[in-house]
Amino acid sequence: MIKKLLSVACAMAMAGTVSAATNWNMTAEQPDNNYLTVNAREFAKEVKEATNGELNINVQSNSVLLKRPEVKRGVQQGVVQVGEMLVSAIGNEDPLFEVDSVPFLASSFDESEKLWKVTRPMLEERLDKQGIILLYGSPWPPQGIYVKKDITALSDLSGARFRAYSAATSRLATLMGATPTTVQTPEVPQAFSTGVIDSMLTSPATGVDSQAWDYVSHYYDAKVFIPQSFVIVNKRAFERLSEAEQKAVRDAAARAEQRGWEMGRELTDDLTKTLADKGMKVQELPASVQAEMNKIGETMTEEWLKKAGADGQKVLDAYRN
Repeated sequence: MIKKLLSVACAMAMAGTVSAATNWNMTAEQPDNNYLTVNAREFAKEVKEATNGELNINVQSNSVLLKRPEVKRGVQQGVVQVGEMLVSAIGNEDPLFEVDSVPFLASSFDESEKLWKVTRPMLEERLDKQGIILLYGSPWPPQGIYVKKDITALSDLSGARFRAYSAATSRLATLMGATPTTVQTPEVPQAFSTGVIDSMLTSPATGVDSQAWDYVSHYYDAKVFIPQSFVIVNKRAFERLSEAEQKAVRDAAARAEQRGWEMGRELTDDLTKTLADKGMKVQELPASVQAEMNKIGETMTEEWLKKAGADGQKVLDAYRN
């Protein structure tokens, strides 16, 4: 018994003198070649280098660890330490999380970045109360419409089986006269091939990732909105780090946010060109259809503001002024 206790004491003493590296798991939504995942891996690399290997963030792509609806709770409960997810996916919790998905409120990268900077402090505050720290955000390319035929009037979408990925996109599909069906990004090809959906609203990035040209022939570059993804970390796990490690994570996150905006701006045209190069008919919506879409945007802005209340008005006032 004494020998056993001495052995345990010796092991504890050795553990006290050896600094073991901290390993975190990060769930990323998109495949490896998607620029959001590329950015996440660069973030992890910079953290490892800045901490001399004392903090390793293992990035698992393509929603292998957690699916989109599971990410926030998974980070909150410590199932994974870090998660990357679409912000509007938790819009049902609080309307502020889906302001980026209000159609035509912020359709350009400059407008979207301004809206993000206005909204971010409020999102940080809400997440912090839930044991989560917001590390950085990155924009998607503007959202366009993928269909199998020409759109000459909004009624052409009546009854279409339209892919939705959030409450806001479901509402948009309904107002367009389509039937919304929730399909997460990795499931898009299968949903098309099995007839679950026949059209969708998404970015050129997802269009390329899912090889949309195999299922649809037309892409309308409607620039409906620019959704945000963000990377969040479990607050308890973060606070267990040393001050130097915390600073390394924060600094790398700040660079990742800047890099994400740069990548979004730079790659959108290339991704859209890829759709055309693969044989898709890439065009803008006819003026009459765009006018109808703008009216839907006005309706959804009013609906969002009613849900978001005073905080929503504060965001809109700051954004518009």
